[in-house]
Amino acid sequence: MNTSSMPLAPATGEQRATLLFQLCIGVYFLGGFLNSLVGLLVPRLRMIEGLNHTRSLLVQFAFHSSYLLFAVPITVLVVKFGYMRSIAAGLVVIALGCGLLAASLGSLGYMTVLLALLAIAGGVTFLQIAANIVVPVVEPARRAVSRLTLLQGFNSLGTVLASLAGSALLLGTGRQRFGDLADHIRVVLPFLAVALVALVLAAAFICQRDLLRASSAPRRVPLSGIVGVLSNRRLLAGGGAMFAYVGAEVTIGTLLVEYLAMPDILDVSPVAAGQLVGLYWTGALVGRLVGARYLTRYGAPTMLLGCAIAAVALVAIAIGLQGLLAATALLAVGLCNAIMYPTIFALSLPDDHSTATYASMLLCMVVVGGAIIPLLTGVVADAVGLTMSFILPGACYIIIAAFAWWRHRTWDL
Repeated sequence: MNTSSMPLAPATGEQRATLLFQLCIGVYFLGGFLNSLVGLLVPRLRMIEGLNHTRSLLVQFAFHSSYLLFAVPITVLVVKFGYMRSIAAGLVVIALGCGLLAASLGSLGYMTVLLALLAIAGGVTFLQIAANIVVPVVEPARRAVSRLTLLQGFNSLGTVLASLAGSALLLGTGRQRFGDLADHIRVVLPFLAVALVALVLAAAFICQRDLLRASSAPRRVPLSGIVGVLSNRRLLAGGGAMFAYVGAEVTIGTLLVEYLAMPDILDVSPVAAGQLVGLYWTGALVGRLVGARYLTRYGAPTMLLGCAIAAVALVAIAIGLQGLLAATALLAVGLCNAIMYPTIFALSLPDDHSTATYASMLLCMVVVGGAIIPLLTGVVADAVGLTMSFILPGACYIIIAAFAWWRHRTWDL
């Protein structure tokens, strides 16, 4: 009798892994879509609402600073309530934040916009900490990396589609204030759509909250053990590289619209420039799909080093030249970015994966680079001009190259 029931266990485990992967597709896609929409808010505030670079880039500061502010308490909640409930909670917070943002863009004012973005990013922090770990928990080790890379591809697909659809809605308008009703509806529509999808996904995760076995729950670690995890040399070095990567990617993706619209670059409308930014995110999508194959051939540190060096060269071309060549170079940085997040994440983790939740917490906290680097770049842009300000994200890729070189020397072949 036992032999007849034994074959059912692997099938049940496979069904569990497949269902969880399908649920996570929606989470990763939504995250990419939302991140791109937030990026499009910056050129709207800058080019249509008349704010300077520094004030408009406070959008990214508010959105990404929550990773630092909320990572520790959210990690405590993830450990207490588990992955599935935490992901559902994050999606509900995102929906509420999008609703507040829609109201803020209408009449509540700029500071409420920043508060709403902070709330949305708090929800995203739940997803960053829990969803990055939940797939490897149920997947066989041989398949976990490929499925994570594929999920990152869906994240990139979300950014591409948001760039194409969101540009027409957020940037396709005259120089009107937020008070205009028709303009307000155009701007808030994509955020309301995100809120609706987030609530549907949250309901799905709640319905499947018992999908993971009790043995898959995150492990509580004493304070002394957490200090040991967070002081790991590899994790700290990788945290610095992740800080630089997110800062550089967000900065370039956010400022590309204005850069492409400049008379000495492409001299196109904000809508056309916003749609061209889709090429930047398409590069990340294609690069992740192709890079997964070559990562196994050449090794993660080597691929990361090559991409970082190429990114430095492309940013230098964008700074030093003009016209189509400069625009193409800066858009091509998206291709270099493709493998950086998953590769830096993997190269940063300590050998003991039983404490991965806490390592993920630190790597989530350093995403605050997406708040600090764009804001500093905005200050530089107001002082010396937009083009020269790209020196700062270019320097970030030098930091990534240094980390890749160090890991190359210590890589266990």
